[in-house]
Amino acid sequence: MKGDHAHHSSEIGIAPGKRPSGADIFTGLPVAALIVGPDNIISEANSRAEALFNMARSAIVGSDIARTVRLDRTDSRIDLWNSDKPLGAYDISIHAGRNAAVKADVIISPLAEHEGWRVITVHTQSLAQSIGQRRASGGARSAMGAAAILAHEIKNPLSGIRGAAQLLEGSSPESASSLTRLICQEVDRIAALIDRMQDFTTERPLDCSAQNIYPLLDQAVEIATNGFASGVRIQRKYDPSLPFAQCNGDALMQIVINLLKNAAEALAGVAQPQLRIETAFRHGVSVFLGEGQGTAVLPIEILVIDNGPGVPPQIREHLFNPFVSTKRDGQGLGLALVDKLMRDMNGFVQYTRDESAQESIFRLLLPMAGAA
Repeated sequence: MKGDHAHHSSEIGIAPGKRPSGADIFTGLPVAALIVGPDNIISEANSRAEALFNMARSAIVGSDIARTVRLDRTDSRIDLWNSDKPLGAYDISIHAGRNAAVKADVIISPLAEHEGWRVITVHTQSLAQSIGQRRASGGARSAMGAAAILAHEIKNPLSGIRGAAQLLEGSSPESASSLTRLICQEVDRIAALIDRMQDFTTERPLDCSAQNIYPLLDQAVEIATNGFASGVRIQRKYDPSLPFAQCNGDALMQIVINLLKNAAEALAGVAQPQLRIETAFRHGVSVFLGEGQGTAVLPIEILVIDNGPGVPPQIREHLFNPFVSTKRDGQGLGLALVDKLMRDMNGFVQYTRDESAQESIFRLLLPMAGAA
Protein backbone atom coordinates (compact mmCIF):
# COMPACT_ATOMS: atom_id res chain seq x y z
CA MET A 1 0.00 0.00 0.00
CA LYS A 2 2.80 2.38 0.86
CA GLY A 3 4.50 1.73 -2.43
CA ASP A 4 1.28 2.22 -4.39
CA HIS A 5 0.57 5.43 -2.50
CA ALA A 6 4.01 6.90 -3.22
CA HIS A 7 3.80 5.92 -6.89
CA HIS A 8 0.37 7.55 -7.24
CA SER A 9 1.60 10.75 -5.53
CA SER A 10 4.52 11.13 -7.93
CA GLU A 11 2.21 10.62 -10.90
CA ILE A 12 0.01 13.56 -9.93
CA GLY A 13 2.94 15.83 -9.24
CA ILE A 14 3.15 15.82 -5.42
CA ALA A 15 6.77 16.05 -4.34
CA PRO A 16 8.11 13.36 -1.97
CA GLY A 17 7.67 14.31 1.68
CA LYS A 18 4.76 15.38 3.79
CA ARG A 19 1.43 15.17 2.00
CA PRO A 20 -0.48 18.51 1.93
CA SER A 21 -3.25 18.76 4.49
CA GLY A 22 -6.74 20.00 3.79
CA ALA A 23 -5.80 23.32 5.40
CA ASP A 24 -2.77 23.64 3.09
CA ILE A 25 -4.92 22.99 0.02
CA PHE A 26 -7.60 25.46 1.18
CA THR A 27 -5.00 28.19 1.76
CA GLY A 28 -3.40 27.60 -1.63
CA LEU A 29 -6.60 27.58 -3.70
CA PRO A 30 -6.22 29.97 -6.68
CA VAL A 31 -9.67 31.47 -6.01
CA ALA A 32 -11.23 33.38 -3.11
CA ALA A 33 -12.66 30.79 -0.70
CA LEU A 34 -14.56 31.00 2.58
CA ILE A 35 -15.84 28.46 5.10
CA VAL A 36 -19.18 29.54 6.55
CA GLY A 37 -21.05 28.02 9.50
CA PRO A 38 -24.79 27.44 10.11
CA ASP A 39 -25.10 30.90 11.67
CA ASN A 40 -23.73 32.51 8.45
CA ILE A 41 -20.55 33.55 10.27
CA ILE A 42 -17.31 33.15 8.31
CA SER A 43 -14.95 30.80 10.16
CA GLU A 44 -12.07 30.70 7.66
CA ALA A 45 -10.77 32.66 4.64
CA ASN A 46 -7.82 32.00 2.34
CA SER A 47 -5.25 34.49 1.03
CA ARG A 48 -7.13 35.02 -2.24
CA ALA A 49 -10.19 36.09 -0.26
CA GLU A 50 -8.03 38.63 1.62
CA ALA A 51 -6.86 40.02 -1.71
CA LEU A 52 -10.31 40.17 -3.29
CA PHE A 53 -12.04 41.70 -0.27
CA ASN A 54 -9.15 44.10 0.50
CA MET A 55 -9.45 42.93 4.12
CA ALA A 56 -7.16 41.07 6.49
CA ARG A 57 -8.12 37.51 7.41
CA SER A 58 -8.66 38.64 11.00
CA ALA A 59 -11.32 41.10 9.79
CA ILE A 60 -13.06 38.55 7.54
CA VAL A 61 -13.20 35.69 10.05
CA GLY A 62 -16.06 36.23 12.50
CA SER A 63 -18.03 38.50 10.16
CA ASP A 64 -21.46 37.80 8.71
CA ILE A 65 -21.24 36.51 5.12
CA ALA A 66 -24.24 38.64 4.11
CA ARG A 67 -22.37 41.77 5.20
CA THR A 68 -19.01 40.79 3.74
CA VAL A 69 -20.29 39.64 0.32
CA ARG A 70 -23.23 41.91 -0.47
CA LEU A 71 -25.48 41.79 -3.49
CA ASP A 72 -25.31 45.02 -5.48
CA ARG A 73 -29.09 45.02 -5.94
CA THR A 74 -30.98 44.89 -2.66
CA ASP A 75 -34.19 43.92 -4.48
CA SER A 76 -32.61 40.77 -5.95
CA ARG A 77 -34.60 37.57 -5.57
CA ILE A 78 -31.42 35.52 -5.13
CA ASP A 79 -31.16 34.11 -1.59
CA LEU A 80 -27.53 33.07 -1.43
CA TRP A 81 -27.05 32.63 2.27
CA ASN A 82 -30.11 30.72 3.51
CA SER A 83 -30.03 27.55 1.44
CA ASP A 84 -28.69 24.12 2.34
CA LYS A 85 -28.48 23.09 -1.33
CA PRO A 86 -25.55 23.46 -3.73
CA LEU A 87 -25.91 26.78 -5.50
CA GLY A 88 -24.15 28.61 -8.31
CA ALA A 89 -24.96 32.29 -8.93
CA TYR A 90 -23.35 33.38 -12.19
CA ASP A 91 -22.61 36.84 -13.56
CA ILE A 92 -24.04 38.67 -10.55
CA SER A 93 -22.92 42.05 -9.22
CA ILE A 94 -21.57 41.95 -5.66
CA HIS A 95 -19.67 44.12 -3.22
CA ALA A 96 -16.78 41.98 -2.00
CA GLY A 97 -15.52 43.35 1.31
CA ARG A 98 -14.52 47.01 1.02
CA ASN A 99 -14.53 47.15 -2.76
CA ALA A 100 -16.91 48.66 -5.28
CA ALA A 101 -19.33 46.35 -7.08
CA VAL A 102 -17.79 43.72 -9.38
CA LYS A 103 -19.22 41.02 -11.64
CA ALA A 104 -18.61 37.57 -10.23
CA ASP A 105 -19.69 33.93 -10.04
CA VAL A 106 -20.47 32.72 -6.51
CA ILE A 107 -20.39 28.95 -5.93
CA ILE A 108 -21.79 27.51 -2.69
CA SER A 109 -20.95 23.88 -1.79
CA PRO A 110 -22.48 22.40 1.39
CA LEU A 111 -20.26 20.05 3.43
CA ALA A 112 -22.17 16.76 3.43
CA GLU A 113 -21.09 15.50 6.86
CA HIS A 114 -21.36 18.88 8.61
CA GLU A 115 -24.92 20.19 8.57
CA GLY A 116 -25.19 23.88 7.78
CA TRP A 117 -21.51 24.31 6.92
CA ARG A 118 -20.58 25.49 3.43
CA VAL A 119 -17.54 26.30 1.29
CA ILE A 120 -18.11 29.46 -0.75
CA THR A 121 -15.88 30.47 -3.65
CA VAL A 122 -16.01 33.83 -5.45
CA HIS A 123 -14.76 33.95 -9.04
CA THR A 124 -14.38 37.49 -10.39
CA GLN A 125 -14.56 38.16 -14.11
CA SER A 126 -13.02 41.60 -14.47
CA LEU A 127 -9.46 40.39 -15.15
CA ALA A 128 -10.38 38.12 -18.06
CA GLN A 129 -12.72 40.73 -19.52
CA SER A 130 -10.11 43.50 -19.34
CA ILE A 131 -7.47 41.27 -20.95
CA GLY A 132 -9.90 40.49 -23.76
CA GLN A 133 -10.68 44.15 -24.31
CA ARG A 134 -7.02 45.13 -24.38
CA ARG A 135 -6.10 42.35 -26.80
CA ALA A 136 -8.95 43.27 -29.10
CA SER A 137 -7.88 46.89 -29.42
CA GLY A 138 -4.78 46.19 -31.54
CA GLY A 139 -1.54 48.12 -32.04
CA ALA A 140 -2.98 50.80 -34.33
CA ARG A 141 -5.62 51.79 -31.80
CA SER A 142 -3.00 51.90 -29.03
CA ALA A 143 -0.80 54.21 -31.11
CA MET A 144 -3.71 56.51 -31.93
CA GLY A 145 -4.80 56.47 -28.30
CA ALA A 146 -1.36 57.51 -27.06
CA ALA A 147 -1.25 60.41 -29.52
CA ALA A 148 -4.76 61.47 -28.55
CA ILE A 149 -3.89 61.38 -24.84
CA LEU A 150 -0.86 63.57 -25.43
CA ALA A 151 -2.88 66.16 -27.35
CA HIS A 152 -5.67 66.05 -24.75
CA GLU A 153 -3.38 66.55 -21.78
CA ILE A 154 -1.35 69.40 -23.32
CA LYS A 155 -4.52 71.43 -23.87
CA ASN A 156 -5.10 71.83 -20.12
CA PRO A 157 -1.87 73.68 -19.20
CA LEU A 158 -2.01 75.64 -22.48
CA SER A 159 -5.37 77.00 -21.38
CA GLY A 160 -3.81 78.29 -18.15
CA ILE A 161 -0.84 79.77 -20.03
CA ARG A 162 -3.11 81.59 -22.48
CA GLY A 163 -5.24 83.00 -19.67
CA ALA A 164 -2.16 84.18 -17.76
CA ALA A 165 -0.71 85.81 -20.89
CA GLN A 166 -3.94 87.72 -21.49
CA LEU A 167 -3.90 88.99 -17.91
CA LEU A 168 -0.37 90.34 -18.41
CA GLU A 169 -1.75 93.11 -20.63
CA GLY A 170 -2.18 96.18 -18.46
CA SER A 171 -1.23 94.42 -15.21
CA SER A 172 0.98 95.89 -12.50
CA PRO A 173 4.68 94.86 -12.26
CA GLU A 174 3.92 92.74 -9.19
CA SER A 175 1.11 90.87 -10.95
CA ALA A 176 3.19 90.50 -14.11
CA SER A 177 5.97 88.82 -12.14
CA SER A 178 3.55 86.29 -10.64
CA LEU A 179 1.94 85.52 -14.01
CA THR A 180 5.22 85.09 -15.87
CA ARG A 181 6.36 82.71 -13.14
CA LEU A 182 3.14 80.73 -13.64
CA ILE A 183 3.74 80.59 -17.41
CA CYS A 184 7.30 79.31 -16.92
CA GLN A 185 6.15 76.63 -14.50
CA GLU A 186 3.46 75.43 -16.88
CA VAL A 187 5.82 75.31 -19.86
CA ASP A 188 8.23 73.20 -17.81
CA ARG A 189 5.35 70.94 -16.80
CA ILE A 190 4.32 70.46 -20.46
CA ALA A 191 7.84 69.31 -21.28
CA ALA A 192 7.77 66.86 -18.36
CA LEU A 193 4.30 65.70 -19.38
CA ILE A 194 5.45 64.88 -22.91
CA ASP A 195 8.29 62.81 -21.47
CA ARG A 196 5.89 61.00 -19.17
CA MET A 197 3.29 60.36 -21.88
CA GLN A 198 5.88 58.43 -23.88
CA ASP A 199 5.77 55.87 -21.08
CA PHE A 200 1.98 55.83 -20.64
CA THR A 201 1.65 52.11 -21.31
CA THR A 202 4.60 51.03 -19.17
CA GLU A 203 4.55 49.92 -15.56
CA ARG A 204 7.53 52.09 -14.57
CA PRO A 205 6.85 53.48 -11.07
CA LEU A 206 6.81 57.23 -10.56
CA ASP A 207 9.54 58.89 -8.53
CA CYS A 208 7.68 59.68 -5.30
CA SER A 209 8.82 61.66 -2.28
CA ALA A 210 7.40 63.41 0.78
CA GLN A 211 5.23 66.28 -0.51
CA ASN A 212 3.20 69.02 1.10
CA ILE A 213 0.09 68.71 -1.08
CA TYR A 214 -1.27 72.19 -0.37
CA PRO A 215 1.07 74.24 -2.64
CA LEU A 216 0.32 71.69 -5.39
CA LEU A 217 -3.45 72.00 -4.88
CA ASP A 218 -3.25 75.80 -4.75
CA GLN A 219 -1.27 75.94 -8.00
CA ALA A 220 -3.79 73.64 -9.70
CA VAL A 221 -6.61 75.93 -8.54
CA GLU A 222 -4.72 79.01 -9.81
CA ILE A 223 -4.25 77.39 -13.22
CA ALA A 224 -7.94 76.46 -13.33
CA THR A 225 -9.22 79.90 -12.34
CA ASN A 226 -6.94 81.59 -14.90
CA GLY A 227 -8.12 79.25 -17.66
CA PHE A 228 -10.85 76.65 -18.10
CA ALA A 229 -12.64 77.36 -14.79
CA SER A 230 -12.51 81.16 -14.88
CA GLY A 231 -16.29 81.40 -14.47
CA VAL A 232 -16.51 79.13 -11.42
CA ARG A 233 -15.46 79.94 -7.86
CA ILE A 234 -13.42 77.07 -6.41
CA GLN A 235 -13.88 76.69 -2.67
CA ARG A 236 -11.11 75.14 -0.58
CA LYS A 237 -11.72 73.22 2.67
CA TYR A 238 -8.37 72.00 3.93
CA ASP A 239 -7.47 69.97 7.00
CA PRO A 240 -4.58 72.05 8.42
CA SER A 241 -3.10 69.10 10.33
CA LEU A 242 -2.64 66.85 7.29
CA PRO A 243 0.84 65.24 7.14
CA PHE A 244 2.97 65.09 4.01
CA ALA A 245 1.95 62.60 1.32
CA GLN A 246 4.24 60.16 -0.48
CA CYS A 247 3.61 61.11 -4.10
CA ASN A 248 4.96 62.68 -7.29
CA GLY A 249 4.22 66.41 -7.29
CA ASP A 250 3.85 66.85 -11.06
CA ALA A 251 1.62 63.79 -11.34
CA LEU A 252 -0.63 64.93 -8.50
CA MET A 253 -0.99 68.36 -10.07
CA GLN A 254 -1.90 66.81 -13.40
CA ILE A 255 -4.51 64.62 -11.68
CA VAL A 256 -6.14 67.52 -9.82
CA ILE A 257 -6.15 69.73 -12.93
CA ASN A 258 -7.86 66.95 -14.90
CA LEU A 259 -10.52 66.54 -12.21
CA LEU A 260 -11.08 70.30 -11.91
CA LYS A 261 -11.47 70.53 -15.69
CA ASN A 262 -14.00 67.69 -15.72
CA ALA A 263 -15.92 69.34 -12.89
CA ALA A 264 -15.91 72.76 -14.59
CA GLU A 265 -17.26 71.22 -17.80
CA ALA A 266 -19.93 69.32 -15.86
CA LEU A 267 -21.10 72.63 -14.32
CA ALA A 268 -21.79 74.28 -17.69
CA GLY A 269 -25.44 75.28 -17.63
CA VAL A 270 -25.88 74.69 -13.87
CA ALA A 271 -27.76 77.62 -12.32
CA GLN A 272 -25.68 77.84 -9.12
CA PRO A 273 -22.40 76.05 -9.84
CA GLN A 274 -20.41 74.84 -6.85
CA LEU A 275 -16.90 73.38 -7.06
CA ARG A 276 -14.67 72.66 -4.09
CA ILE A 277 -11.57 70.77 -2.98
CA GLU A 278 -11.54 69.14 0.45
CA THR A 279 -8.81 67.26 2.30
CA ALA A 280 -8.96 64.93 5.29
CA PHE A 281 -7.04 62.24 7.14
CA ARG A 282 -8.78 58.85 6.98
CA HIS A 283 -7.86 56.07 9.38
CA GLY A 284 -8.00 52.45 8.31
CA VAL A 285 -8.11 52.94 4.53
CA SER A 286 -5.88 50.57 2.54
CA VAL A 287 -5.66 48.86 -0.86
CA PHE A 288 -4.19 45.53 -1.92
CA LEU A 289 -1.15 46.03 -4.17
CA GLY A 290 -0.93 42.48 -5.55
CA GLU A 291 2.16 40.65 -6.78
CA GLY A 292 3.09 39.79 -3.19
CA GLN A 293 3.47 43.46 -2.22
CA GLY A 294 0.85 43.36 0.53
CA THR A 295 -1.35 46.35 1.22
CA ALA A 296 -0.80 50.11 1.12
CA VAL A 297 -2.29 52.31 3.84
CA LEU A 298 -3.84 55.39 2.22
CA PRO A 299 -4.84 57.96 4.87
CA ILE A 300 -4.38 61.13 2.76
CA GLU A 301 -7.74 62.00 1.17
CA ILE A 302 -8.38 64.68 -1.47
CA LEU A 303 -11.93 65.26 -2.70
CA VAL A 304 -12.94 67.18 -5.84
CA ILE A 305 -16.68 67.87 -5.55
CA ASP A 306 -19.16 69.53 -7.91
CA ASN A 307 -22.93 69.89 -8.06
CA GLY A 308 -23.21 69.00 -11.74
CA PRO A 309 -25.53 66.31 -13.13
CA GLY A 310 -23.04 63.48 -12.49
CA VAL A 311 -21.94 60.46 -14.51
CA PRO A 312 -24.72 58.35 -16.08
CA PRO A 313 -25.17 55.13 -14.05
CA GLN A 314 -24.60 52.88 -17.07
CA ILE A 315 -20.96 53.97 -17.50
CA ARG A 316 -19.89 54.46 -13.88
CA GLU A 317 -18.41 50.96 -13.72
CA HIS A 318 -16.20 51.75 -16.74
CA LEU A 319 -15.51 55.41 -16.00
CA PHE A 320 -11.72 55.04 -15.70
CA ASN A 321 -11.35 52.90 -18.83
CA PRO A 322 -9.78 54.52 -21.92
CA PHE A 323 -12.19 55.78 -24.59
CA VAL A 324 -15.15 56.02 -22.18
CA SER A 325 -16.58 59.54 -22.01
CA THR A 326 -19.80 61.37 -21.17
CA LYS A 327 -18.94 64.18 -23.60
CA ARG A 328 -20.05 64.12 -27.23
CA ASP A 329 -16.57 65.10 -28.47
CA GLY A 330 -14.70 63.54 -25.54
CA GLN A 331 -11.97 60.98 -26.03
CA GLY A 332 -12.31 59.34 -22.60
CA LEU A 333 -8.61 59.69 -21.87
CA GLY A 334 -8.31 62.15 -19.00
CA LEU A 335 -9.72 59.84 -16.31
CA ALA A 336 -7.77 56.87 -17.67
CA LEU A 337 -4.60 58.87 -17.08
CA VAL A 338 -5.80 59.91 -13.61
CA ASP A 339 -6.32 56.25 -12.71
CA LYS A 340 -2.91 55.20 -14.04
CA LEU A 341 -1.00 57.99 -12.30
CA MET A 342 -2.73 57.25 -8.99
CA ARG A 343 -1.86 53.56 -9.30
CA ASP A 344 1.73 54.46 -10.17
CA MET A 345 1.90 56.30 -6.82
CA ASN A 346 0.32 53.33 -4.98
CA GLY A 347 -2.79 55.47 -4.62
CA PHE A 348 -6.42 55.00 -5.49
CA VAL A 349 -9.13 57.06 -7.23
CA GLN A 350 -12.85 56.52 -6.83
CA TYR A 351 -16.02 58.16 -8.15
CA THR A 352 -19.18 58.34 -6.07
CA ARG A 353 -22.47 60.19 -6.38
CA ASP A 354 -24.16 61.70 -3.31
CA GLU A 355 -27.78 61.78 -4.42
CA SER A 356 -28.99 63.48 -1.23
CA ALA A 357 -26.66 66.46 -1.78
CA GLN A 358 -26.82 66.16 -5.59
CA GLU A 359 -23.02 66.16 -5.79
CA SER A 360 -20.39 64.22 -7.72
CA ILE A 361 -17.28 63.28 -5.75
CA PHE A 362 -13.88 62.17 -7.03
CA ARG A 363 -11.89 60.76 -4.12
CA LEU A 364 -8.10 60.52 -4.25
CA LEU A 365 -6.34 58.41 -1.59
CA LEU A 366 -2.55 58.61 -1.17
CA PRO A 367 0.01 57.05 1.17
CA MET A 368 1.47 59.13 3.97
CA ALA A 369 5.17 59.96 3.77
CA GLY A 370 7.28 57.76 6.03
CA ALA A 371 4.55 55.13 6.49
CA ALA A 372 5.53 51.50 6.06
